[in-house]
Amino acid sequence: MTDQEILAKVDHTLLKPDAKKEDIKKICQEAMDNNTASICINPAYIEYAKEIMGNKIPICTVIGFPLGAMTTESKIFEAKDAIKKGASEVDMVINISKAKDGEFDYITDEIRQIKNAVGDKVLKVIIETCLLNDEEKIALCHCVTDAGADFIKTSTGFSTGGATFHDIELFAKHCDGKCKIKAAGGIRTREDMEKFIALGADRLGTSSAIKILYGEK
Repeated sequence: MTDQEILAKVDHTLLKPDAKKEDIKKICQEAMDNNTASICINPAYIEYAKEIMGNKIPICTVIGFPLGAMTTESKIFEAKDAIKKGASEVDMVINISKAKDGEFDYITDEIRQIKNAVGDKVLKVIIETCLLNDEEKIALCHCVTDAGADFIKTSTGFSTGGATFHDIELFAKHCDGKCKIKAAGGIRTREDMEKFIALGADRLGTSSAIKILYGEK
């Protein structure tokens, strides 16, 4: 793959709680210079990023982040507010406790309500694979596809682990092409990026892709 083919699948990400406006401005410029798929930032900076980039690069944001333990109503409000402020992609975190309790109907319904709230905008669903067993991951593949979300996503990057090749293979098998796949968290090399894409990931969530491909320059 060429560098640009990889970058076209990257959500150029900055979700650190101590990120400053100058950091947001930097990743906006990097995204425009390198034609990434989007930038992924916390909701408070959506309008600022929109001022810098206009419609040149899509803005992705996160809701229910990073724990997913908020109420459905609060997540719906966050999603609508994010779209109103200029986001065109929303990455939501499921209620992981509900998954551990086997309440998959609750999760499906929550995803469906949030997808209804964002309408034709892109909804990605973070299931936090590092906290789940394979049986739970498979059940959540069905939750995501049954609810009509656009992507299933591995990780927040704020828990005990990130994306694994095994999880992307599992998603590809059990989502059966009904939604796209995003690998996020712990992507450290060009080889990682190429393999995740080869296994079926259509997006990569990473803060490091440009640095990996081009170095500090």
